[in-house]
Amino acid sequence: MRVSGKFVGIVILLSGLIAGASLYYLQVYGFYAAVPAPQGGVQLVSVVSDAPEEIPVSGFEAIDADSSPIRYRACFQTDLSLAMLTETYVGLDAPAPRNAPYWFDCFDAENIGAELEAGTMLAFLGRKNIHYGVDQIVAISDDGRGYIWHELNACGEKAYDGTVVGEECPPLERN
Repeated sequence: MRVSGKFVGIVILLSGLIAGASLYYLQVYGFYAAVPAPQGGVQLVSVVSDAPEEIPVSGFEAIDADSSPIRYRACFQTDLSLAMLTETYVGLDAPAPRNAPYWFDCFDAENIGAELEAGTMLAFLGRKNIHYGVDQIVAISDDGRGYIWHELNACGEKAYDGTVVGEECPPLERN
């Protein structure tokens, strides 16, 4: 039996299309799931106690994926003023919001970044080491819109790029 080159080409092309479509689906939709508000609510680290404290929020929406500790994204509303927040909680200088899937439309990383740069939104440390080497970042605008994402901290960057973590980082737990 003789196999035609056209047939082999079509099989290869279809296999590539199916694999590409599957990979796209898994990255954009498949791993994400809606999640409820975290136990303990939305938290910010206090400048006084250096411990996370719950803040009042409403309209909480969030997505997460088990495939990576930095895929968490959330949106909420709060009545707290930026003046009160800056006096009470640990602020951050230059956080960079990570993109969310386009279908999670309450979280627009480009607009959040522009507002952070313009100063109409401020970023705070939500929780340190929510996963090993990953901090939770909370940004709140002057009109009460809030956003949460996870970012690698210095220990996480070292742990994930393979360099020696060092004594300043907590011990890395291995399974």
